[in-house]
Amino acid sequence: MFRNTLIAAALATTATAASANTIVDIAASDERFSTLVAAVTAAGLVETLQGDGPFTVYAPVNDAFAALPDGTVETLLQPENKEQLTNVLLYHVDDRQLNAGDFPAGSNYFKPVLASERLCITAGDGVMIADGTGEMANVIIADIQADNGVIHVIDKVLLPGTRPACH
Repeated sequence: MFRNTLIAAALATTATAASANTIVDIAASDERFSTLVAAVTAAGLVETLQGDGPFTVYAPVNDAFAALPDGTVETLLQPENKEQLTNVLLYHVDDRQLNAGDFPAGSNYFKPVLASERLCITAGDGVMIADGTGEMANVIIADIQADNGVIHVIDKVLLPGTRPACH
């Protein structure tokens, strides 16, 4: 009987691991995020974003990366630019789980994992995010739940820079 309990426990653990649905798993299974997944891989952040979390990831779609100036993505993906790529990607991550309903009405500063920077998130009829360029990204799909956090799909790559105006 003890042996059967151990086998059942091992199978349950294997089934749980096999059904894990981390932020990385969700992004990797959706073609709209292929550029983001390539960038996360090049930056060496896959293991981090497969961790326990919780995380909130503002995930740009491929079209958002394509809208960057010509050559930007290719330059960031080069090994010698790994630190810059990592900084850009960590600007898209909060180390808390923030569902769309958790953003207070109006405009408020939020601190991404890239600690020296801030985002201005405006919640109202939708959710918009101002980055270090002062430009706005729109959350086009909110609250994709993962085992280790939540994904908000955005239409612009967030770039660090100066603190956005948030009033």
